[in-house]
Amino acid sequence: MTKQVAVILAGCGVYDGSEIYETTLTLLRLDQLGIGYRCFAPDIEQHHVVNHLTQEVVEGEQRNVLLESARLARGEISPLEELDADKFDAVIVPGGFGVAKNLSDFASAGDSMQVLDALKVALVGFREEAKPIGLMCISPVLVPRLLDEGIAVTVGNDPAASGAISAMGGLHRSCGVEDIVVDLEHRVVTTPAYMLATRISEAATGIFKLVDRINEMMDLTTA
Repeated sequence: MTKQVAVILAGCGVYDGSEIYETTLTLLRLDQLGIGYRCFAPDIEQHHVVNHLTQEVVEGEQRNVLLESARLARGEISPLEELDADKFDAVIVPGGFGVAKNLSDFASAGDSMQVLDALKVALVGFREEAKPIGLMCISPVLVPRLLDEGIAVTVGNDPAASGAISAMGGLHRSCGVEDIVVDLEHRVVTTPAYMLATRISEAATGIFKLVDRINEMMDLTTA
């Protein structure tokens, strides 16, 4: 049976949703490996809307995270509440500021952040069944609150984000843009992606490595 991976999105666009290149590269690599996938996103209002030309907040405009994420998924997406870990072999969370604004309040609260309850509930099964979990860019900051303390992750070498991870009880490992950090015990794989990338090809190398390692871990889970 074809492996199946859940991909959790947080909107559409780097400044207020999921990073488009990171999401696309993730889906591309899954498809290249013959792995099935389904996208999910919370059916909630965005924290705010950002004009991606000026990077300024658009006052008075509101958008829905699920509807915006559907742009990235070409309409093939389900509400996060419908994610059933029993139907998937792994889960991946791309980055983008939507992770820090919609899936959590990290952008405003830092190491005092809270993670969206629906996201915690969605990942319980993956954690309990030791199914691989991949996170990239800023999304590894969620790990201490979302999964547990003491799990090794990377956001590259950003001092603020890595410091917040440590303050929350996580373990940060510095990492180059084209590499990954793997916590074998907890089955978590992370890569810096656009926390460091200056070109899409740099992000692609690390993201492809992440998906490849997730694929290898799924083989071990189902063996």
